Amino acid sequence: MLYRSADDWRNATEKRIMLFGMSGLGKTYISNLLRASGSWFHYSVDYRIGTRYMGEHIADNFKREAMKVPLLRELLLSDSVAIQSNITFENLTPLSTYLGKPGDPEKGGLPFKEYVRRQELHRAAEVSAMHDTALFADRARDLYGYTNFICDSSGSICEVVDPTDPKDPVMSRLADTLLPIWIEGSDAHTEELVKRFDRAPKPMCYNAEFLSNAWADYLAETGTSEEKVDPDEFVRWTYARALAHRQPRYKAMADQWGITVCADAIAKVRGEDDMIELVAATLEARG
Repeated sequence: MLYRSADDWRNATEKRIMLFGMSGLGKTYISNLLRASGSWFHYSVDYRIGTRYMGEHIADNFKREAMKVPLLRELLLSDSVAIQSNITFENLTPLSTYLGKPGDPEKGGLPFKEYVRRQELHRAAEVSAMHDTALFADRARDLYGYTNFICDSSGSICEVVDPTDPKDPVMSRLADTLLPIWIEGSDAHTEELVKRFDRAPKPMCYNAEFLSNAWADYLAETGTSEEKVDPDEFVRWTYARALAHRQPRYKAMADQWGITVCADAIAKVRGEDDMIELVAATLEARG
């Protein structure tokens, strides 16, 4: 690891970390907190995906829908209007909307083949965005003078790496650049995440094999044809499975390349000093 002891971490002139884990457990909360301290550069992987790598796909999707409206079609064809995504660190809806959900087109669903194609685009974009992390850490220091750096990773990072391979190209490069930190949730956190998702199901990025199996199992279990699947019901059904699928992958990543902190400890962090001490204590306990 980049920091092999609590003293290494405390004495480091450049502190670089990456938070990973399920969405809703505090990655962006800590990132915003550290950025607000004035001495940390915040690199959002989802923002990088949505702007650098998926921006044109997202805008084209908006334009495709706009072309169905006669007035907007006329304006677009005459270059009288411009349509683009307004994605921000806090609002990643344009990216989620592009990923979509599979199922009945009458309910906003996508054909499964198109859904898989968009998932693959996202997977490739996420790998590229993760490889950009070292570049942004160096740019943050060289251009803006930030010696501290936090990477706010996507919840799906465990889907685009091989947690069992110590030479995984994405994680190996990241571990040379920063300290990966898994925010581990408890059973109570998992239950709350499922409830929250059930109230407002949103698109997610899945491992290709996991998605293929989930789709086949859902069709078999419900007896529903592909074109009649309720998109929200499918992603609700899949979410709890995704949580169970991701937990051991996150753990393997932390065991191999980083450290683990619990979500309850993250929730108690109120500033930069708290976070520095939490990481130090965790490194000390790891030994």
